[in-house]
Amino acid sequence: MKSKNTDMRNLHIPLFTIVTLALTAIANLTPVKAEPLWPDHAPVGDGTFEAVNANITVHLPAPDKANGAAVVICPGGGYQRHVVGPEGHEIARWLNSHGIAGIVLEYRMPQGRPFVPLLDAQRAIRYVRSRAAEWRIASNRIGIMGFSAGGHLASTAGTHFDDGDPKAADPVARVSCRPDFTLLVYPVVTMGELTHGGSKKSLLGPDPKPELVQLFSNEKQVTDKTPPMFLTHAIDDKAVPVENSRQLVEALKSRNIPVSYMELPFGGHGLNHYQGPMWDAWQKQSIEWLAAQGFTSRPALKP
Repeated sequence: MKSKNTDMRNLHIPLFTIVTLALTAIANLTPVKAEPLWPDHAPVGDGTFEAVNANITVHLPAPDKANGAAVVICPGGGYQRHVVGPEGHEIARWLNSHGIAGIVLEYRMPQGRPFVPLLDAQRAIRYVRSRAAEWRIASNRIGIMGFSAGGHLASTAGTHFDDGDPKAADPVARVSCRPDFTLLVYPVVTMGELTHGGSKKSLLGPDPKPELVQLFSNEKQVTDKTPPMFLTHAIDDKAVPVENSRQLVEALKSRNIPVSYMELPFGGHGLNHYQGPMWDAWQKQSIEWLAAQGFTSRPALKP
């Protein structure tokens, strides 16, 4: 007959194993520590600065799976908050599973200062490009992605960019902020009649000037240099009308910019709370689109 001590040890073994596995799983899901995007104070866009900073969290894929692509992720939240879980870190981990680095951007809230989020998104792209060699990322495979109001920010970064300032003292500022591709999921695009009212008010203020409405209506800002885009939107989206995506797609087509648009038959805003067949469908198709565009082919291009 086994002793009581032996029985207790036998009971402890599986318990210890379970705890170890649980702790390992938690560690694997914990993102690396967020780091400030700006070196000191952050620009507002009118020549002034503020102490509030934006943060990025970098999720890198396993080295043996990395293909050199990276995506700056802009969570939604109406330009009032960040839906940083399902539209941020979870998306980064999904990208990692496909060999793509995911960089979650917690951009500053505009509070009627429309250039604040854009400056953060542009800085994030520059920052990732400046660290490309260190993070085993190809400098010509850096895209931006956004959901809802974060989709507006991503589409703004995809239509408002520059080559960097070669004379800047800050080496990051010398780098281009043009994304190589853009992924938009139920995005706010326009600041016109079909916009999301809350996002517009938070970004532009309660009574914006017509020129600001025009500037941040991104379907009107497409040029021949606009990068390729993938968009997806549900027809029954009550919060952000599907016409936001449709208008941008037409603008891209008119300029012969490569675009793939996946219009979903149902799912609403948030696509059934980030789950189900419509959520799975856009994820599958967006990965296939990236591969078809050559952004995830291996071996990775050298930075």
